[in-house]
This record gives sequence, C-alpha cells and structure tokens, in this order.
Amino acid sequence: MAHHALSSQESYNPNHLLDILLGKMQLKNDAALSRMLEVAPPVISKIRHHRLPVGASLLIRMHEVTGMSIRDLRDLMGDRRTKYRLSDAQGRPKPEEKAAQAAAAQQQQQQQQAQNTEASPSSSGNYAH
Repeated sequence: MAHHALSSQESYNPNHLLDILLGKMQLKNDAALSRMLEVAPPVISKIRHHRLPVGASLLIRMHEVTGMSIRDLRDLMGDRRTKYRLSDAQGRPKPEEKAAQAAAAQQQQQQQQAQNTEASPSSSGNYAH
C-alpha cells in the first residue's frame, strides 16, 4: 500500500478532520460529505484509509464550504508543517517542452523584427524639404 510522506507523521489523522466536518455541516455520512465538497465518494474513502493525502484543492474547497481557515483545517488533521518544499523537478518544463518553447520564442522574435522593419520608414523615401 502506497503511503504519502505526511502519513509518516504520528499526529497526522485526516479522519479527525473529516469527522469534524461531518459534525459541523450536520451530515450523516461520507457520501453526503463528498457531495457537499463536490468530490467523488472514493476520494473521501481513500483519504480515510491513508491512501490519498488531503490536497490543496480539497483544503480550499473545505475552507469555502465551512468558512474555517486553512490553518485550522490543517491543524484538525494534525498537519503541523509550517513550510512546504517543492522538489527541484516540479515546475520545470520537460526537455522537449523547453525546446518547443525556445523555438516559439525565436519565431515570435523574428516576427517582431519583420514587423519593425515594415513599420520603419525607409532611408530612400521621398521627403519634402
């Protein structure tokens, strides 16, 4: 079974958060909670069984529905991290994407140069003196 890094923290318990949300929103079960949060029911089940972390988008949705702060929601599930670290690879374009971006930038630069050449007056133009 795949566990995410947060599940190794002793205090991490997403069930506590889900149970608090059920009570706060006066819902009967996880199916009702999934409808309220607009997620598929298996998402709630996977979170309960520590197979899926509570992601940022779900935390934001919980905040929107309940009005509770993100910090309070994270505290309820035992997430005490103060910083999040992204790996060096996250956010970087893949090599083929990087090459395509470079080609597109070069093409755009050539188009701008062509437009500038067309727009500038020629030196041999007829001017009234």
